[in-house]
Amino acid sequence: MRLPHFMGMAAFAMLSSVAFGWTISGKVVTEAGQGLPGVAISSFNYAGIGTQSDATGAFSLSNETDALPETVQKSNLSVQKVGNFLNIMNQSGKKIKVNLLDALGKVAYQQEFNGKNMQIDMSKFSQNFMILRVTSAGASENYIISKKGVARNALKKEGAPMASLMFAKEGYANTPYQMSAEVETGVVVIMKEASEQPLSSSGVLPVSSSSESPVFSSSSQQLIVSCVGKTYQAGDHRMSVNVDGKNRTFIMHVPSTYQGDKAVPLVVDYHPVMGSGQGQLNDTKYKPLTDLEGVISLYPDGTKSANPSKMGPGWNVGPCCSDDDDVKFSREMIKMVEEKVCIDTKRVYAAGFSMGGGMSNHVACNMSDIYAAVAPAAMDLNTTNSATCNPVRPISIIMFRGTADNVCRYGGGDSGFNDGLNFLGAEKNFKFWAEKNGCTGSPTTNKDGCQEYSNCKDGTKVVLCTKQGGGHEQGDGNIGWPFLKSFTMP
Repeated sequence: MRLPHFMGMAAFAMLSSVAFGWTISGKVVTEAGQGLPGVAISSFNYAGIGTQSDATGAFSLSNETDALPETVQKSNLSVQKVGNFLNIMNQSGKKIKVNLLDALGKVAYQQEFNGKNMQIDMSKFSQNFMILRVTSAGASENYIISKKGVARNALKKEGAPMASLMFAKEGYANTPYQMSAEVETGVVVIMKEASEQPLSSSGVLPVSSSSESPVFSSSSQQLIVSCVGKTYQAGDHRMSVNVDGKNRTFIMHVPSTYQGDKAVPLVVDYHPVMGSGQGQLNDTKYKPLTDLEGVISLYPDGTKSANPSKMGPGWNVGPCCSDDDDVKFSREMIKMVEEKVCIDTKRVYAAGFSMGGGMSNHVACNMSDIYAAVAPAAMDLNTTNSATCNPVRPISIIMFRGTADNVCRYGGGDSGFNDGLNFLGAEKNFKFWAEKNGCTGSPTTNKDGCQEYSNCKDGTKVVLCTKQGGGHEQGDGNIGWPFLKSFTMP
C-alpha cells in the first residue's frame, strides 16, 4: 500500500514523533440528542486502544504509535509546531487551501495562500486535538495536531482492517461502530437506554469424568522429522487450502532464521472479529520473539456468516460468527504446512486475540491432539462451546485478561451484541480449564504475577494472567511464548 503523495512529498518535518494509522473523533449522544459523558470506547480489532467521552460527550481516538523518526527532512511542504504557533512551509509556492478542524469535524479556521510560509496561532483554539487539512489541485493531506506535536496521517499497515469500535456505558445498550475511512471527524454515535435483561452467567459447567479418555505420558522427547526438501524462502507467503469446497486462506510467515535443517515449532495465531490474518501478523506480540528462534507462524483468515446481522470475518466458536468448520480448516492448514516446511509436530501451539482468543480456547477443546498448548487473550469460552468441550487429553493453557475490558467483560455474561455469545468470564474460564485438566489444590502466584494451577494431570498447567485496569489487549508474548514452548505433545 502506498502512502498518499502530495505535490511529490516524500517526507515531512515535525518536532514530536507521532504517527497515526487511523483517527476518529465525534460525539456520543442519547436518543434525545444530549451529550453522553463517561462512555467507554474500545476497539474489537486493535488491542489496547480506548478512551472515554468527556463531559459533553465528545471523544477522539486513534491507533497512535511512536514509529516515526524525530528528524526534519527536506520536502515541498513541511508542518512544524513551535510553542503555540503552527508553521506551514510551502516550498513549491503553489496555491494551497488550509482548513483547521476541531475534534467534531467543524472548520475552526480556513485560508488560502500562495506564499512559501504561513503561521497559525494555535492559542486561539481551546482544543487539544485538531486536524489540519491541506489541499492543492484537488489533492488533500491531513495532519494531526495534538499536545505531542504534529504528524502526517499515515496509511494503515498493509492488510490492516478499519477499526471496529464498541461504545459502552452502564444503563445503555452496547453500540458498535465500524469505521469506513482512515480519518473520520464529526461522527455522532447515538446510544439507547438498555432494556432490563440480566447478564446471564451460568457458572462452570460440569466436567465429564469419563474414564474412556486416553491417558498420555508427559514425555518431552523430541520428534525425529526428516527435513529433506523443506527449505523455504523467508517472507510472508499467502496460501489457501480447500475445505468443504471453499478456498480458505492464510499467511505462512517464514523468518530469516529458519534454515530448514531441523524441525521447528509452529504457532497458529488467530485474528479478532472483523480482522484478518495480515492484521494479526502486524499486531501480534509473539512474532518478534518466535522469529528469533526460527519458528514458523500461521495467520489464518476467518470468514463471514451468511447472516448479515452477525459480525465478521470471525470464527465459528458457537453461535457466532462464521458458518464454516474452522476446526477442520485449522487441521487442513496445519497438514499442508507440515508438507512444505520442517515442523516438529510435537510443538504446535495456538494463540489469538479477542475472538481469536475465543478460537484458541475453542481449539483447546477440539484439537488437543494437535496443539501442545494454547494462549488465548481477551476472550473466554462461551456457554455454548464450553458445553461440548471435550479435549482428548489435558492441555496446558495460559489466558491473558484485563479487568477493564469493555469488549469481553472480565466477569463474563452476555456479549451485548445480540450474537448469542454468553461468556464464562475470566475467573470461571480459569476454573473450567483447571477442572478439565484435573488440577488439584488452590492456584498460586507464579514468577510473572499470574495465577497458576501447577498440580494438574500429565504435567499440564492452567494459568490466568490478569492485568488490573487492563483493556481489550493482545497477549503478552514475553510471558506467553516461554510458557507455550515449555510444553511438548506427549
